[in-house]
Amino acid sequence: MITTERLNALLSAPSIEELWDLHTRQMSEFGFDRLMYGYTRYRTATSLGDPDDFVLLTNHSSDYTDEFIGEGLYFHAPMVRWALEHDGACSWSVLGKMILSGTLTSQEQKVFEFNQSHDVVAGYSISFQSVSPRTKGAIALTARKGLSQNDVDAIWSKHGEDILALNNITHLRILSLPYTAPGRSLTKRQREVLEWVGDGKTIQDIALLLGLTPATVEKHLRLAREALSVETTAQAVLKAAFQNQMFIIEK
Repeated sequence: MITTERLNALLSAPSIEELWDLHTRQMSEFGFDRLMYGYTRYRTATSLGDPDDFVLLTNHSSDYTDEFIGEGLYFHAPMVRWALEHDGACSWSVLGKMILSGTLTSQEQKVFEFNQSHDVVAGYSISFQSVSPRTKGAIALTARKGLSQNDVDAIWSKHGEDILALNNITHLRILSLPYTAPGRSLTKRQREVLEWVGDGKTIQDIALLLGLTPATVEKHLRLAREALSVETTAQAVLKAAFQNQMFIIEK
């Protein structure tokens, strides 16, 4: 049952790391001890974007994620396909129906077998509603070892609405908190110059405001573009804003 204490804990988490730790512990209480959350703002008809730009959170072992994410198996995962085509929650019992109907591709069958070998055999997936065709977020809730899909469906029958609500709140909180992919964080000065660009200031304006030379401002903008792996300053401002790296309160 959702309590005010649970909700307030999620809503007041000061960072994605603390939010994720709290959420994984809450989901474990329901029997889901391995989670994988993904969100992209760069989806196209043929791609989910650069994996380095994903918001990706998981407590799966590296043995699993190194292949599932690192080798790109996620792109052919049957439940990822489901998440891209639907909103809401779905029992993994649908996988059995896909197999019986022969609708799994050979690549999806390979992912299914890979998951079986890592005891990722029972669970639920939640696909979050998107406001743009370029964005999509979803989470896979893997049940602890020893639980069957029938066990999981029984848990969902009793607690599904609470589980869904807690995941939706966590998803919305993730989108509101700063997130940086490894190696792509901005320095304080890089954030400052991007913030002033976002406010419509010129290089000369920013140099005067920060007491720097125009050449130094240009250097910080170049380093910000490199850190964010973009080509233009406009793209850097947009990506930093997406990742909530700009206009943040210093702790």
